[in-house]
Amino acid sequence: MGASELPTDLVRARSRFQAWRKLRKKGSRIPQTLWRLAVRLASSYSIHRTATALKLDYYSLKKQVEAAADWPESNSPRFVELPPPVTVGKQGLFELNNGAGATMRVQLVAYDVAEIEALVRSFWTVE
Repeated sequence: MGASELPTDLVRARSRFQAWRKLRKKGSRIPQTLWRLAVRLASSYSIHRTATALKLDYYSLKKQVEAAADWPESNSPRFVELPPPVTVGKQGLFELNNGAGATMRVQLVAYDVAEIEALVRSFWTVE
């Protein structure tokens, strides 16, 4: 199945899975964030189409879809607004995880919120 035949969200998910596969340790399990993504897509595009596009085992994805009803809804915010720095000496420590297994830790001194936003967006964007 070529990328041109897939909806955009399946193409993006395929890229996330490919990125995780390149960085994972042999024998490691698929992270829950990626399973949740696959389950969400399976509800829109069918288990078969999603499993094929993401190169997942059909029965493993089906099991995850069936178990999804037991997953608690996340109450955590999807967007966190950072206040602008008040003083030049402001410091911050940020740890980011992109869901594909990559983690970045950044310590900043006298930072600008716009710079943090650009850094976070570039880290979480999968190309």
